[in-house]
Amino acid sequence: MAAAVRRLLCRRLSTATAPPPTPGSILNPSSPSTPLTSQQKSRLAISLLKSKPPPPPDQILSICRAAALTPDYHLDRVALSLAATKLSSAPDTLRDLASSLLTPGHAPHAIALFGQAGLLPDAISTFKSSPSTRSLNALLFACLVSGNHSEAARIFQTFPDAHNVKPNTETYNTVIKSFAESGTTRSFYSVLDEMCRKGLKPNATTFTAAIAGFYKEERFDEVGKVIELMKKHGCGETLQVFNVRIQGLCKLGRSGEAKALLNEMVKKGTKPSWVTYNHLVLGFCKEGDLEEAKRLYKEMGKKGLVGDSKTYFSLIFYLCKGGDFDTAVGVYNEAAARNWVPNFSTMKMLVNGLAGSERIDEAKGIIEKMKEKFPNKAEEWKEVEEALPQ
Repeated sequence: MAAAVRRLLCRRLSTATAPPPTPGSILNPSSPSTPLTSQQKSRLAISLLKSKPPPPPDQILSICRAAALTPDYHLDRVALSLAATKLSSAPDTLRDLASSLLTPGHAPHAIALFGQAGLLPDAISTFKSSPSTRSLNALLFACLVSGNHSEAARIFQTFPDAHNVKPNTETYNTVIKSFAESGTTRSFYSVLDEMCRKGLKPNATTFTAAIAGFYKEERFDEVGKVIELMKKHGCGETLQVFNVRIQGLCKLGRSGEAKALLNEMVKKGTKPSWVTYNHLVLGFCKEGDLEEAKRLYKEMGKKGLVGDSKTYFSLIFYLCKGGDFDTAVGVYNEAAARNWVPNFSTMKMLVNGLAGSERIDEAKGIIEKMKEKFPNKAEEWKEVEEALPQ
């Protein structure tokens, strides 16, 4: 008994006297003494927060504190957003994170984080402790990301007067987006009238939010009305507007019409962006027209436009699904040159497709690259390799 007590006391003393973990030991355990810049800390935090299985709540908090995240920087906002999403089932830990890392001046960011975690009461409480136009906009955004559109409408209608806060154009744009996402885009017209009465000038975002909503509801006549209203308010058909229209058509499986709209915008002197092509490539892929998707992808390259990683990943997936492994390898090589690699299931489909086409050595070469790049998946890739035809 006495020996057991001594062991327990020793453990407690050793814990009490142990130095607190350093940022390096948490963020970069393989080389804890290596000095890290703020940007390196943020990137390491993002990598750890994305790991699978996800870290437990207390470890997420330690990661964020070790990186000294602040909403003043883009990378830190990305990391905080990831942390908030993963802490949706651990509200107390998220509250600790918000209180330890966010100053009163960061109230809008705290509100947004609570919304991402689905903790709308906490978002409302934070707004009430620090009411402002920015906090109101963050609260409406919190309603959007948590999918509570009825609460967004209530807050928009009652909070400005109750808390002496003056809405701005962003406030109205967020509410219009809420209407669009909840299938009540018709309310856009009354909100636009109210904006004008209060002397606020609508911008392109005001109209594109409504256009996206009407496309989603397949109310094409209303899209035309919004475009006319947009012109009346001095917001021409910009690239942003064309991109939203093309995306809306592609989502509805009407990529042919979207392509015609691409031709129309070019004739009017508006140059398409990689976003334009991204919508079209994905749209034609989903409709099974891989030839048109490949043609548009090549056209994008000829114009010197580079998509984001999702453009490449989606195209590789659909090419593999359609059995065009030769083109898929080419697209993968272009993505890999930018250090972008699709997820495990897509790469496995590519490897198995190559093996099935008697390109065993090529398949094995990709597997070796995957093992090097993702050591945590080495065992899974080993299983894939062992299943290949010998």
